[in-house]
Amino acid sequence: MSNPSSSRTDVPCSDFRGLLSNFRYDANAGFLVFLMALPLCLGISLACGYPAIAGVFTAVVGSILCSLLSNSELTIKGPAAGLIVIALGAVTEFGFTSGVDPDADLRAYRMALGVGVAAGVLQIALALMRSGILSEFFPTSVVHGMLSAIGVIIMSKQIHTVFGVKPESHEPLQLLAEIPHSIQNWNPEIAWIGLTSLVLLFTLPLIKLRWARIVPAPMLVILLAVPVGLYFDLDHEHTYSFGGHIFGMGPAYLVDVPKNLFTAITFPDFSGLQTLAGWKWVVMFTLIGSLESLLSAKAIDLIDPWRRKTNFNRDLLAVGIANLACAMIGGLPMISEIVRSKANIDNGARTRYADMWHGVFLLLFVALVPGLIHEIPLAALAAMLVYTGFRLASPREFIHVYHIGKEQLAVFVVTVLAILWTDLLLGIGIGIALKFAIHVFNGAPVRSLFRSPVTVEQPATDRTVLTVGGSATFSSWIGLKREIERAGDSTDVVLDLSETRLVDHTVMERLHALQREFDERDCSLVIKGLDDHQTLSHHPFAARKKAR
Repeated sequence: MSNPSSSRTDVPCSDFRGLLSNFRYDANAGFLVFLMALPLCLGISLACGYPAIAGVFTAVVGSILCSLLSNSELTIKGPAAGLIVIALGAVTEFGFTSGVDPDADLRAYRMALGVGVAAGVLQIALALMRSGILSEFFPTSVVHGMLSAIGVIIMSKQIHTVFGVKPESHEPLQLLAEIPHSIQNWNPEIAWIGLTSLVLLFTLPLIKLRWARIVPAPMLVILLAVPVGLYFDLDHEHTYSFGGHIFGMGPAYLVDVPKNLFTAITFPDFSGLQTLAGWKWVVMFTLIGSLESLLSAKAIDLIDPWRRKTNFNRDLLAVGIANLACAMIGGLPMISEIVRSKANIDNGARTRYADMWHGVFLLLFVALVPGLIHEIPLAALAAMLVYTGFRLASPREFIHVYHIGKEQLAVFVVTVLAILWTDLLLGIGIGIALKFAIHVFNGAPVRSLFRSPVTVEQPATDRTVLTVGGSATFSSWIGLKREIERAGDSTDVVLDLSETRLVDHTVMERLHALQREFDERDCSLVIKGLDDHQTLSHHPFAARKKAR
């Protein structure tokens, strides 16, 4: 990878001339991301209850449309593990039977596509109303709790496929309780493929040698799992004995894809929108998908070597249009995917056309050699999703939140448990409600929870002083940020927090990020007035409350 300096000089051109001048870098990065994306697109689709090819439709259509419509230069668009819970919940609500009744499964899939179309339209409307900043509302600990809960749910569903067993339960906690049963009733040859894949995924990142990273880990898993599947003759129905037991083998353990890509195109059924449950999933797709996509785009902006900034309303518009198009032909919901985006940067991408090339390579592969996809064992794809789920719910995440503050850990854990016990939307609501309760307990005036009073002074110097009263919390952050940015358009800014009763962790973290943005513009944002506040931990982003 080229290693440009962190300055904004020599920013790669991203118009049509940039498509040609950066072709070598972007096409190379796009090809390497394609190697990573192909198995993940297939695995995520199957985990969602959609046909395997649906995720490829999403990555192809989304990457091409968004590279033309968005200015998010280095993000990769496509299906993501974070939306599995919502997509699977939607098809299950509409009668998905996991293959028991193919006709019912097709109806559920088409009704979920109708929900995807409505969610895409809603995302477009939000973008036109310039609602991209709404991603700033959600408290950090709740967002991380949501992602960790999604990780647990993904693992609970996919670990059974790793062992070659179909679980009886559908709810996350019941699926977790069923794991010992699946281990006892494993299919040894399938489990060999799944467990070997898991070992590879967990050990390869620990190898620091350059040669070990030439081929992305997901593609290496496929390259090893396919020959093993051929050796076990998964293409044909047969049985084998092991340990005194008889086990069945056959194509049911392989990815099922059509030989002709066009025959897989499926149109939505909008009858689900006539029900309250259908609109619940529209809201879930819209809110969670938009939030994840905007947060990913924001995170990638921070590591863009040229420090380019995404227009989040424009990016949300592009994502909405792409989601609408994907759902119209049978694709999954799409977001900006952070792991593939990071790999895109690491492999030398310069402009958003790297995303387009990754989609082009996916299209060529599935159009020209769909037979190869059929040889991929499902256990290998399930192993990738278990690994992805573990990374979302990593124990290190719990430790990190604990270091920020015990109250943050409480919100984080309650959000995780609430989502596992109820559902995604209600669990997030419970986490936010607990956050409000903790703020009030720590002295935040109720009247300032949604709007922090700000006094603006412009003395004779070239600095604007903003004095904040009441409290500065996640729920009042959007208004506070607008005041800071409005003042920062013409002068340096001093933010005086001496009159606040509470400054929460989310605000502290985002103020530090805003300081970096001011520095990049050769301006300054000075934060003062926290000397009389007590920190709730030793972490620099810890919440502060005024000593009484």
